[in-house]
Amino acid sequence: MVEEDKLNVFDEDLEEDEPQKESSVSIGTAVYWFKTLVSEMHWSFVFGVVIVYGISQGLGGALNRVATEYYMKDVQKVQPSEAQVYSGITSIPWMVKPIWGLFTDLVPVLGYHRRPYFVFAGLLGVISLLSLALHQKLHLLLAILLLTAGSAGVAIADVTIDACVAQNSSIHPTLAADLQSLCALSSSIGALLGFSISGILVHLIGSKGVYGLLAIPAGLVFLVGMILNEPHMPDFNYRQVNEKFVGAGKAMWTTLKSPNVWRPCLYMYLSLALCLDINEGLFYWYTDSKNGPKFSQENVGFIFSIGSVGSLFGALLYQYVLKDHQFRDLLFWTQMIYSLSGMLDFLLVLRLNLKIGMPDYFFIVIDESVHQLINRLKWMPLLVLSSKLCPRGIEGTFFALLMSIDNVGLLSASWGGGFLLHILKVTRTKFSNLWLAILIRNFLRLTPLCMLFLVPRGDPNSSILLTELLSSDVENETCEEADNIELVSLVNGINIDNQKEGF
Repeated sequence: MVEEDKLNVFDEDLEEDEPQKESSVSIGTAVYWFKTLVSEMHWSFVFGVVIVYGISQGLGGALNRVATEYYMKDVQKVQPSEAQVYSGITSIPWMVKPIWGLFTDLVPVLGYHRRPYFVFAGLLGVISLLSLALHQKLHLLLAILLLTAGSAGVAIADVTIDACVAQNSSIHPTLAADLQSLCALSSSIGALLGFSISGILVHLIGSKGVYGLLAIPAGLVFLVGMILNEPHMPDFNYRQVNEKFVGAGKAMWTTLKSPNVWRPCLYMYLSLALCLDINEGLFYWYTDSKNGPKFSQENVGFIFSIGSVGSLFGALLYQYVLKDHQFRDLLFWTQMIYSLSGMLDFLLVLRLNLKIGMPDYFFIVIDESVHQLINRLKWMPLLVLSSKLCPRGIEGTFFALLMSIDNVGLLSASWGGGFLLHILKVTRTKFSNLWLAILIRNFLRLTPLCMLFLVPRGDPNSSILLTELLSSDVENETCEEADNIELVSLVNGINIDNQKEGF
């Protein structure tokens, strides 16, 4: 910032030095904070957090999204509706995250709970990504299988590092918030960097070349499994595993039967499933259509990077302004604005932005930023609501189950959007009905407003579950089993879009 001139030269010199001092203090504080985490916990754990959240999910997820968009369009040459369906298939491993979590918590391999799963996740990613990069004429079905395998590798690593974070948070409770900040910052910075360079890399080395580079983050996940500091437990009684699986399952089923739980769960699924995803149709239009903007790979990467900034701003806006509002009121307005924001796509496809003198590039940047911001504001209350539905003793496992339900909703939206593009005959070269698909999507975004009665109207800072449910026999029967389940939220609040879009 340029300082105003002062009459007193001495005061002016002092004030000109203040920004430099403040900058130095900020950098020094950040370095001290990071060193504190490394000194209080083992350096290998902090390294694992940065690798999994920042490199694998953040940077890798961003690169993978853009590379997959162009791989399906230019290499496999599939229709937009087909690409929409295939993107849903590759996200299936994220829907079974509770299973991955229960395995890493309850089934040690060679005496270790975490290290073997990192190794397996890294190997799975390296093999699948190198196969995609090196195979010249890969059949579509095999390509989908390899993309799904790579997605499974990232999902397994995500669950495993979440368990490590939970364990260290219980050992160092005063640093629990700092650990979540480290996870969020790593993911956000990685995603921003990844989107910024994704278009350039796709332009220079192609989508298959980017897949080859993505083997590096997978290899780093493998390295985490090799160097992670973890106590060895050679004498493990595997007979207890089945009992713990059954106990956790019974506890979750009993909780789901409560109206205070299944009603919000039903709303969360429907609110996601009814918001049809037609992003593949839009992507094909603004990169290939003769009447469209014809954005280059570099433009696409930059647009996505701006969108990630909008998502981060939405999270901050919720944290500091909206988090104390009632669930039902906040969901009403965010869903309403979410539907209205979809009209920006409508204006762009009909080229109305050009009639008012607004260039395509500037308009799509605004569109993507607003979309990601509103989507984040819509998603954050659902995350908080999910955390309120978890009974004591099985919080982590039940939260993972709720996130799986949400991912099924996202899959339904993706497949529903693909079906809509198919029946409207939106193809690689025909986009005459794309405007109609946008209108139908925007209208369906309003339908969850009719189901807001399923969401409790109460203070988001208070408990939603009934007292009798919290202290019921479920807790008594499953307490012994649940004590060994160390799962925490299996979703990174800032990087939630990468569960669906990234590997």
